[in-house]
Amino acid sequence: MAINKMKKKEAEPVTNCDQLGKPVAKYDLLDNPIEKVSDEEIDIAKLIVVVRGQQVLIDRDIAMLYKVETKHLNERVKRNDARFPERFRFQLSKLEMKELVAKYDRFNSLKHSTSCPYAFTEQGISMLSAVVTSQKAVDTSIRIMDAFVGMRRYISANAHIFQRLDRVERQQIENKLWMEQTDDKINAILSKMDEQSPKLLPEQIFATGCVWDAWTYVSDLVRSAKQRIVLIDNFVDDRVLSLLDKRADGVETTIHSRYYEPFLVDLKKHNAQYREIKFIQLPQRNHDRFLFIDDDVYLLGASVKDMGAGMCAVTKMEVSPETILKYL
Repeated sequence: MAINKMKKKEAEPVTNCDQLGKPVAKYDLLDNPIEKVSDEEIDIAKLIVVVRGQQVLIDRDIAMLYKVETKHLNERVKRNDARFPERFRFQLSKLEMKELVAKYDRFNSLKHSTSCPYAFTEQGISMLSAVVTSQKAVDTSIRIMDAFVGMRRYISANAHIFQRLDRVERQQIENKLWMEQTDDKINAILSKMDEQSPKLLPEQIFATGCVWDAWTYVSDLVRSAKQRIVLIDNFVDDRVLSLLDKRADGVETTIHSRYYEPFLVDLKKHNAQYREIKFIQLPQRNHDRFLFIDDDVYLLGASVKDMGAGMCAVTKMEVSPETILKYL
């Protein structure tokens, strides 16, 4: 079924409040309108496909995540063509498109398409966040980048298992009589892979330079909050505000920090547009940093904005948030 049409817009400079065309109604991966699909219900990792030996997202899947029409997404990219070399974005061949349709039901509507879709690599997704700067697009791009990072970790952590699967597949081709027995082995291997998938650990050490890994770890902690988030950190900036905006709706958030006029200006502007983040002045400088996620207390080895710049650790403590707060 066709999705709602969006009105054409003239080319215009990209700004911080840029909206990528008029948002369309929410719809499923086959472009069928549906009443409601929350971002949390979409597993981005399952949308990543392999084309030409690369992990990519197809343009229509990205448009679905951004909640815009595919043609408007590609029009915006075309107006910034110099930013997207072929290693960032490439158009599928007709054969590749047929293989995509045969492998994934959600692309059935491409069967009769005369135009082949575009594929975006991880670098292309990163560049999209610079071209499409609406808050929705930026937040979605961060979720997509997190999914790519998670996929790489998953593959790296299970490389030996994938090698075993490859050997098993070759055995299936050589002897079809072993198929039933081999299927049981594959299911057992896949179950083992699920058990070994990366999880949010209560403690984590990050080597110097692992800035992205540290940032995504703390981001996952923020997303896990159900009721409240409290950050105690001597030094915070606007990056911390962006991190805390990843929390779920209804999660009350407070920052305990030292007084810095530039940050308070940023905070005031932030709270005028987005969900409020409260600020409480620390009465004195504290050596350690803490992050409260609901009733859990995490000791941070570095300020949130500097996590991963140097070797640091995050440790879950066996104390209550109130125990820490009474010492402030």
